[in-house]
Amino acid sequence: MNNDYMARIQAVLQFIEENLEQDLTLEMLAEISNFSKFHFSRIFSAVIHKTPMTYLTERRLHHAVTYLSTTNKTMLDISSLCGFTSVSSFNSSFKKQYKTTPSAMRRSMQENSNIPLISGNNQEELSLSKNYDLNSKNNNNFLRRVWDMNIEVKELPGYQVAYARHIGSYLETYKAWETIGKWAQDNGIPREQYFIGISLDDPSVTDEQFCRYDACITLPEGFSAESGSGIEFKTLSGGQYALYKFYDTIDKLAIAYQSVYGGWLPNSEFEPDDRHALEFCMNDPYTDPDGKAKIDLYIPIKRTLS
Repeated sequence: MNNDYMARIQAVLQFIEENLEQDLTLEMLAEISNFSKFHFSRIFSAVIHKTPMTYLTERRLHHAVTYLSTTNKTMLDISSLCGFTSVSSFNSSFKKQYKTTPSAMRRSMQENSNIPLISGNNQEELSLSKNYDLNSKNNNNFLRRVWDMNIEVKELPGYQVAYARHIGSYLETYKAWETIGKWAQDNGIPREQYFIGISLDDPSVTDEQFCRYDACITLPEGFSAESGSGIEFKTLSGGQYALYKFYDTIDKLAIAYQSVYGGWLPNSEFEPDDRHALEFCMNDPYTDPDGKAKIDLYIPIKRTLS
């Protein structure tokens, strides 16, 4: 991983450790990393193997355990010090992580330890945990699998497109393709136009039911666009992209994204640009002999500033 990416992710980890009691948002963490919110989530998840908010919650709970074992602070105090909005949300997250309640864990630790509790009135300093090791064996094994990816750097023009939007699981985007396909047929759009999918949300940080996806078809020059029947129009920005040729079942596409963002990009001379990735659909997976989707995945990039 190049030093710039390492420093930016490390800055986020350090910021989290120093501000656990604050109301930290994804936008705030993305700003610390100097990546856009969308790209930051994918890079962080690919490198750390957890979403930013999952990592944040785990760090808060880790510190909560330390408070439980070394102080007699109340559950309200601990929940507040660790950044939870209420005792109930603290209890819920704690039980989900440790399969027990904070009170039960404290009792268990008291029964099995001779270490006295520190007075809750003391202003004790809890030591910071070690930062996540970005050079760990697990990370290097993960990166090694993608270093040999066949990535091409390409320049794309801008495209005028018509599109149908799907909101929900990305495994059900065929509904939007049926809508745009019927519209294209009714309006005499030539079959040689490009079919482009755009995943507008990262499913690792957005609830599945709220994920947005645009099924697009490029428009021939001179086409007179009229919206209607759930069809809208827009311009896709051109520019420099990293092309990864994907051919597998559609459920594996998320892994391809993770590989490019977490493996290839950090070891390249590029960083993600603030545009959406484009999924050029090169076949119909429902008619493919192996049921696989052939997709030219274009990730927007720009050169890393030296």
